[in-house]
Amino acid sequence: MTDPTTGRRWIDAAAELTPETRLFIDGDFQPARDGATFDSLSPRDGRLLCRVSSAGVADVDDAVRAASRAFDSGVWSRADRRERARVLTRLSDLMLENLDELALLESLDSGHPIGDARRVDVPQAARTMRWYAEAIDKIYDEVAPTAHSALALITREPLGVVGAVVPWNYPLIITAWKIAPSLAAGNSVVLKPAELTSLSALKLAQLAAEAGIPAGVFNVVPGLGPVAGQSLGRHPLVDKITFTGSPAVGRGFLTYSGESNGKQVALELGGKSAQVVLADTGDLAACAEAVAWGIFYNAGQTCHGGSRLIVDERVHDELVERVLGVGRSLILGDPLDEATQIGAIASERQLERVLGYTDIARTEGAVVHGGGRVRPDGLSDGYYVEPTVFDGVDNTSRIGQEEIFGPALAVTTVRGAAEAVRVANESPYGLAASVWTSDLTTAHTAARELRAGTVWVNTFDASDIVTPFGGFKDSGSGRDRSLHAFDAYTALKTTWINLGSSALPTD
Repeated sequence: MTDPTTGRRWIDAAAELTPETRLFIDGDFQPARDGATFDSLSPRDGRLLCRVSSAGVADVDDAVRAASRAFDSGVWSRADRRERARVLTRLSDLMLENLDELALLESLDSGHPIGDARRVDVPQAARTMRWYAEAIDKIYDEVAPTAHSALALITREPLGVVGAVVPWNYPLIITAWKIAPSLAAGNSVVLKPAELTSLSALKLAQLAAEAGIPAGVFNVVPGLGPVAGQSLGRHPLVDKITFTGSPAVGRGFLTYSGESNGKQVALELGGKSAQVVLADTGDLAACAEAVAWGIFYNAGQTCHGGSRLIVDERVHDELVERVLGVGRSLILGDPLDEATQIGAIASERQLERVLGYTDIARTEGAVVHGGGRVRPDGLSDGYYVEPTVFDGVDNTSRIGQEEIFGPALAVTTVRGAAEAVRVANESPYGLAASVWTSDLTTAHTAARELRAGTVWVNTFDASDIVTPFGGFKDSGSGRDRSLHAFDAYTALKTTWINLGSSALPTD
């Protein structure tokens, strides 16, 4: 447990914080038309942070129409690319200038440790903004190889209005993944943050306006998923929905698209990522660190978290003992304490869901290490669960197949690389995986055979904005990050010019 006195700076700052809670539509903050609000509770201690305006159907319509008008006006969509780059670069700078406030909002809202929010979440989100700003004028269009009598140009154009619906586990980072390439490409955006974590998105809206993003180009509509999210998904003026969240909600957006205007839908729907550890793994200590951090970081609330350990029986005992040792060494505590390494679960509902899997594991015959509810010293409430390892898991069981989204590792024992890869692939998900081996041929072969959007070799969760992120199978479709994201937020246009005989005039 952490020392509650070391978080005094952030506790005092939280007491003085007055977050923006209104919708941001067409360049202005405003309450919901009907005055509706929802409570924002801090998972740190369960207390009410504030009441956030809850967008209704009319509010979402206002935001989408504002975005559509802005797009049609060309104030952003046809602006010089260097101007868009300048504004997004300024937004990145402002995010870093407001690092402490953004980090505090993120920590209070999501339960993420303040140290991680300051070192990782805000800087990565700011870097994403800058990276896409710098990429705007590095992408070239094409000339098709036609006959001499024609000139065929292939150009990328912005789609129009993009609806971005983001989850509560990494609100600022995933928001940046979606809005940075979308805005860089010239689109207008309507952002619907998760109702659990809306505060950093509203601060971002303020900074975007300050940076010079024109009114209507970026709008933020906090609200309940069945109302605001569904309204955005069904709106006929929305050209694309990009969503990260649960499979059930994601498939709902496919339905809304089909029932409205057939808008594009990109989905990232979570995972049950496997860390495959083979008998010839060279450094079990490093492997154990990566396995533990791969599932316990952010209290296990990571889409691609390494929640399955597929381990060869010859190294099972030593590796599991090492993983348990790392788990016991991690500091679980108050998110506002800079020493905390594992913070809170995002909501009481999610906490109860995670705790419920401990009972499920026992009924399925797994050996349970940890899994109990805990509370840091100095806090009388809040949503915390200790790192948990389920050993002896049948991969076909609920513990082996279902995404828990908490600090819970399911361990399944195999023998040999072929069985390990087969078991790893026996999952409806395919977001990420890793393979640990000292044999180069085995590493390459396993990486090719693992059905996942990202495969790491002898590491886990190494990432950068320069590489795409997304999955196979039930983990969804489409990719965030990298230059490939521009493909997601642009449409290809062919312009065919008839040059006739292509002979020059003689007079």
